[in-house]
Amino acid sequence: MNSRLELRCVLCGRSYPPDAATHTCASCGLDGTLDVLYDLDEVRRSLSREGLARDFRPCLWRYAPLLPVEEEPFIPPLAVGWSPLYRSDLLARRYGIKAFYVKDDGRNPTGSLKDRASAVGVARARELGQSAIACASTGNAASSLAGFSTVAGLPAYIFVPESAPEGKVAQLLIYGATVVLVRGDYAAAFDLATAAMDRFGWYNRNCAINPFLVEGKKTCALEMAEQLAWEVPDRVFIALGDGCCLSGLYKGFRDLKELGFIEKIPHLVGVQAEGAAPIVRALRDGASRVLPGTAVTLADSIAVGSPRNWAKALRALRESAGAGETVTDDEILGAMRELARSTGVFAEPAGAAAFAGFCKAAREGRVAKDEVVAVVVTGNGLKDVPSARRATGAPLVVDPDLGDLLRKMAEGGAR
Repeated sequence: MNSRLELRCVLCGRSYPPDAATHTCASCGLDGTLDVLYDLDEVRRSLSREGLARDFRPCLWRYAPLLPVEEEPFIPPLAVGWSPLYRSDLLARRYGIKAFYVKDDGRNPTGSLKDRASAVGVARARELGQSAIACASTGNAASSLAGFSTVAGLPAYIFVPESAPEGKVAQLLIYGATVVLVRGDYAAAFDLATAAMDRFGWYNRNCAINPFLVEGKKTCALEMAEQLAWEVPDRVFIALGDGCCLSGLYKGFRDLKELGFIEKIPHLVGVQAEGAAPIVRALRDGASRVLPGTAVTLADSIAVGSPRNWAKALRALRESAGAGETVTDDEILGAMRELARSTGVFAEPAGAAAFAGFCKAAREGRVAKDEVVAVVVTGNGLKDVPSARRATGAPLVVDPDLGDLLRKMAEGGAR
């Protein structure tokens, strides 16, 4: 189904065979994440814009020649991908730009963009004959893996910070995964998960380590380009935590440009919460690497102080002539309200952070009036209901009496 050519270190450029057992560069260590590269001449023989127009499968597997899965029977039977891309003329007018789109990846099976990675990761684990799969996560990757592994009959071991939202932990448990709540932050959960995977030989689903998982995430970019008839946006905003979703977008657009499907790579904008912004700080400082820091934000999905995929993230921002934005938690809460009330898309805090970054950049003149902009919502708002309640006013509480309803409506200014 695919034509992998090699694995290549993003830092030193060292090349490895496509079936190498390593997931990171032997020379650069864990920071040396790898790219999965393809024989594009071979890809062109089985993938074309015209062929995709005749492919009615509403899922990411329509791009199989550009994905690292060889055997179709190992693909999990959940429909992932082909999430809606909505155009909002209202928001385009409000912010004075040519066109505005929102890609709602909260519509995936477990409610986040991470389903794209889990679909590929579980398929590869089954293809390789692995007996179990594991990951560390702030929440979404964990619930995603739990859902996809259970339908594939593959045991999953999942490590999340003890502070993860209850809705996400509930997803893990309902799918039957072995859930480990770690007393500490994401970095602590990641380190413990890595040690356990090394000890027990579980397949590693962490995108920041396993390069094949980013290949799943890149399909968000492939879809966006196809949904816009191969006229990609000028600028794409996405929330930024570990760096995997951003680097996935870049990889997808880069693959399409090298194939000749699109003419340009959009300027990518990574949005981080002010309390957890090590990648944006490194970008603004012109640094060659990211220094670890603290992570204090209500947006748990991007509450990452020590990002593991920083090298790919910085490359994506720099090579796309992109930018970094930081937003406050209050700006994120406001963006949750505005996005929902303008487009009908209910985003969790991390997903709304991308929109908050766009709003801030547009207000401060960093988005040109002739630009077409897209925002990727990476997770559904139902994953963090307490934050959604913080973003809104209180409901009316009334007796079952019309008079009481009218009084309460008058007190609250309702009509």
